[in-house]
Amino acid sequence: MSAVEYPKLKLDRSMALFEEAKALSPGGVMGIRRPYNFVQGEYPIFLERGYKGHIVDVDGNDYIDMLCAYGPIILGYDEAEINEAVKAQMDRRGFCFSLVQEVQNRLERRLTELIPCAEQAILVKTGSDATSLAVRIARGYTDRRYVLRCGYHGWHDWCVEVHGGVPEEISALTEEFEYGSLDDLEEKLVAHAGDVACIIITPVAHPLAKPVMAPPPGYLEGVRALADRYGAVLVFDEVRTGFRVAMGGAQERYGVTPDLGTFGKALANGYPISAVVGRREIMQVAEKKVFVSSTFFPNSLEMVAAMKCLDILERERVPEAIWRRGTAFLEKLGDIVAASGVPLSVSGIPPMPFLTFDRAEGDGEKTYRARREYFYTQTIRRGLFIQPYHHWYIAHRHTDADLERALGIIAEALELTAGKFPAGAGD
Repeated sequence: MSAVEYPKLKLDRSMALFEEAKALSPGGVMGIRRPYNFVQGEYPIFLERGYKGHIVDVDGNDYIDMLCAYGPIILGYDEAEINEAVKAQMDRRGFCFSLVQEVQNRLERRLTELIPCAEQAILVKTGSDATSLAVRIARGYTDRRYVLRCGYHGWHDWCVEVHGGVPEEISALTEEFEYGSLDDLEEKLVAHAGDVACIIITPVAHPLAKPVMAPPPGYLEGVRALADRYGAVLVFDEVRTGFRVAMGGAQERYGVTPDLGTFGKALANGYPISAVVGRREIMQVAEKKVFVSSTFFPNSLEMVAAMKCLDILERERVPEAIWRRGTAFLEKLGDIVAASGVPLSVSGIPPMPFLTFDRAEGDGEKTYRARREYFYTQTIRRGLFIQPYHHWYIAHRHTDADLERALGIIAEALELTAGKFPAGAGD
């Protein structure tokens, strides 16, 4: 064995801030950013700054960041061109008013030009805003109640996976179906025949802690056909895939057009904006029948950021570049895993790679979990920021050296993992 264990990172400042945070806010930090979603005591909790494809924590540790803020960073951190456009808007025009500014029309027109299903658009702030609005529009259009879902769609009552604080009557109106199984989807459509408002699906499956799956041949076409047969609105949740797999999203790349689409994350390279787009006939219910409003939805800084981000994505052909580089990354990752002897699955699409730990024959639950924890301990100590339960991303500003270094770190961590936890080791 040539790889050696690295020492634990110095995280004193991060841990002190976390203790302070827990007194100020429930849990200190929210949701998926909580330490138990990483390796507790090994990962930083507070960051200082980001640059290009890297982040630096409050203790000065520098990491290649392949989590990319959970997806918004499609270009890189501290993108000067976007920031300058935002500053100019702030200084010369302002950004928060009782009425809207012209940039709203320009951005919405641009979305309708880029995205296949988009005849109209509504700009909101977060992915959860967008998916929840899409569901409300679908219910308003169909006058039906039930939602069939596949994927992660946010924290709002209709879809949140932890049901604390949510009335059972609301949760019962949403039912999950299995990605890749048209039979399962049709079974649920039949069970709620005449009362399914919409089918909402992430066109590329990315279940938590499980392999990422591109759509099997004919699957999205089959979902489209079932939606038509049963009169349900088809919604593609493209919050992660939008502008990353293609400028027009997964619907462009895979050639299947939904009725509505939700976009966010990569739309403005980290500025908070998202959108619902779709067929005019369906979107029109939001003019009078379905209500949507927010003090901050019309704020223009995020719209300016989105316009400039789209400029760069088109000018530098970013989705194509990420797809090309990600294809090479996944191929090399597969070779590393195959040579390691560690029970792992390589999955994902080129912009969104992932590794998931399998349970080898003879493994017990503790061994399987310990193997995963040890691997991620070794990667973070070496300066690669990836997450055990969430797929990774390739950003435009990741250099070739960054990606080669990431692969080298993974190879070293797997070598150590194979030696410490041989496949088939029991508890």
